[in-house]
Amino acid sequence: MAAQPFSYSGQGYSPRGEKNRFVLPPQFRRVVKDSSAGSRVLCLAKHDRWDCLTGFGLSRAGELDAQIDREEALAATRGTDFDREMRAIQLYGFAEIPFDDSGRFIMPEHLIGLAKLDDGLFFQGAGGFFTIWNPARLAAMGPGFEAAQGACAALVADAEAKERKR
Repeated sequence: MAAQPFSYSGQGYSPRGEKNRFVLPPQFRRVVKDSSAGSRVLCLAKHDRWDCLTGFGLSRAGELDAQIDREEALAATRGTDFDREMRAIQLYGFAEIPFDDSGRFIMPEHLIGLAKLDDGLFFQGAGGFFTIWNPARLAAMGPGFEAAQGACAALVADAEAKERKR
């Protein structure tokens, strides 16, 4: 399997600002911008299995048909059903959201509802994309999420301590 041309790693946290304004963490901002050919465009979609969002730059859109082909071939190998049209709707249903040089962007209301977002966003790198979580929803996830849960709790605590100092 070929390496991803753009890779998201690490974690970040952004509290909610006025008018659903959040900040894309610097390590993600740089990769999104590079992946979007220098444009400040963040692509966000509802994750197909978890109560979170997936984020990526525009270059990933060119890889989605190949992803659908791989998933369809795997389903055929396993002898399971695969709805190509449904999967295309899931993958291509992303929103293109502009952000400024500081990473500030406004989260659309429909995405807030779909991912059950609240007062802050936790960002978790996942290679070719990243996830965006409501910290409470992430904390409720089961085994396998312990590292992300620990990082999230620490980042939220840091942000709350900074806010108390103000």
